[in-house]
Amino acid sequence: MLEVDHIAKTFFSDKGDTDAIENISIDVKENEFLVLLGPGQCGKSTFLNIIAGLVKPTSGTIKLDGKPITGTDPRIAMVFQKTGLYEWKTAMQNAELGLKYRKVSKAERREIAQKYLDLVGLHGFENAYPHALSGGMKQRVGIARAYTANPEILLMDEPFGALDAQTRYAMEEEILRIWNAEKRTIIFVTNNIEEAITLGDRVIQFTERPATVKKIYDLSSLARPRSQVSPEFLRIRQEIASNEELTLE
Repeated sequence: MLEVDHIAKTFFSDKGDTDAIENISIDVKENEFLVLLGPGQCGKSTFLNIIAGLVKPTSGTIKLDGKPITGTDPRIAMVFQKTGLYEWKTAMQNAELGLKYRKVSKAERREIAQKYLDLVGLHGFENAYPHALSGGMKQRVGIARAYTANPEILLMDEPFGALDAQTRYAMEEEILRIWNAEKRTIIFVTNNIEEAITLGDRVIQFTERPATVKKIYDLSSLARPRSQVSPEFLRIRQEIASNEELTLE
């Protein structure tokens, strides 16, 4: 459904040019959970921002459902590592914010936002403000907010990177539950090998900057839920780790 064709990005400045991405071509399947894996600062987030329409590529094209897209597109939503919640708004108000900007009626947007707050496990916390929510709960609000826009593609830029290990593991289970409950195409960025194998139908391994595709791992035949101590999981982990130095968290 998403065709990324020969995307490259160079940042130009008076201090010199920086090549962030070099000749990346990827086809993303409908309802696929695709993971982009690579070392820190290699260009993964830049690539995701290009798909989101937040950064313009130096060259290359992106097509969604066969048609070129430029700039932001309502069919694509994004969840950031920093949730960006408004501290003076409740979980409900944050979740329905996009619908409010689109002039959806109050009753309808409340109904939609409630559906997704329930889906992410925040029933009963609709009136809570961000300061009263844990890190994982804040990310759930961010996920609910993205889902309310009814996107075809959900982009997730290291959304669990700032969480402690236990919360991160719980959120990995939660995002899989949510994805199974209401299928969307997800493109998920991480530098954590275990997280990539746990979540991905496919894992695309990037090189160091400038990012290019080093290898693609098809994990669609690996049964879910995935045990991180199973022989096959450990074999894949070792293969990925041997290809590149990554953050092993």
